[in-house]
Amino acid sequence: MKKILLVGRTSAGKTTLTQALQGREIKYEKTQSVFNYDGIIDTPGEYAENRILGRALALYAYEADVVGLLLASDDVYSLYSPNIVSMANREVIGIITKTDKEEANIPQAERWLEIAGCKKIFKVSALTGEGIDELLEFLTK
Repeated sequence: MKKILLVGRTSAGKTTLTQALQGREIKYEKTQSVFNYDGIIDTPGEYAENRILGRALALYAYEADVVGLLLASDDVYSLYSPNIVSMANREVIGIITKTDKEEANIPQAERWLEIAGCKKIFKVSALTGEGIDELLEFLTK
């Protein structure tokens, strides 16, 4: 399995997605530090939200085969600058989370990830399981 680094703002669904990918029971846990599970590196949202802490994400990317930029389907803004993926030396994919939410705006989230430079975008819901198999299949190829 490819090792993936999950990046996104607080409440984007990184830890919940980690639990779903591992087949664990979904329960809310606030990530306080970087956790390196088998094949998944889960980072706190503060690392993506804070310029100084964000530098650490570049270092953790060296441990991964793929970087996943997470964006919740109900986010009202994107943290990702246009073409930010060009700064990575790893493959970068987009992951839209919380696709099951009533206020989901999937087309908007998809546009923001495309503007960031993501060529592959996965739409997932850790609660319903939608898209989890597709993402797992990608990671195991």
